[in-house]
Amino acid sequence: MAYDMYQEKILDHYKRPRNFGHLEHPDLEGAESNPLCGDKIRLELRLDPSRKTVDDVRFSGEGCAISVASASMLTARIKGKPLSEISRLHRKDVEEMLGIPLSPVRVKCALTSLKALAEALLPTPTPLVTEEEPPVPASGTGS
Repeated sequence: MAYDMYQEKILDHYKRPRNFGHLEHPDLEGAESNPLCGDKIRLELRLDPSRKTVDDVRFSGEGCAISVASASMLTARIKGKPLSEISRLHRKDVEEMLGIPLSPVRVKCALTSLKALAEALLPTPTPLVTEEEPPVPASGTGS
C-alpha cells in the first residue's frame, strides 16, 4: 500500500520525536490541547537576535501518534526558518507532511501543534492564521 511509507514515517516521529524537550528562556511559547484525544502539545521557540528567524524550537506534551508525529515534523520544518515564512503555514501543509488521509477527528490531532504555533506567534508582527484554507486576498477597490 502506498501509505505504508508514510505510516512508517509517522511511527518513527512518534517513537523518536525530533526537537522534543524544553528550551531555557524561550522567546515565544504556545500550547494547545485536543480534549477528544487527550493530546497536549506545548511549543517553545528561541528567535535569532533580529527576532525574525527561529533559531531553535522544542515541543513537549503527550498525545496520540498523529499529534506527536505532527509536532515533531512541524518543529523540524520551522527550525531555522524566518517567521514570515512560518506564518504562511496552513492545514494542508501539515496534512502533506503526514502524507495520509485523515478523518475529521484525526485532523484535530494533526493540527494541535499548528494551533500551539499560532498561539506562540500571536505577539509577533507575523501571526499565523489557522483557518481551514488560506485567506482569500481582498479584491481591489475597483477602478
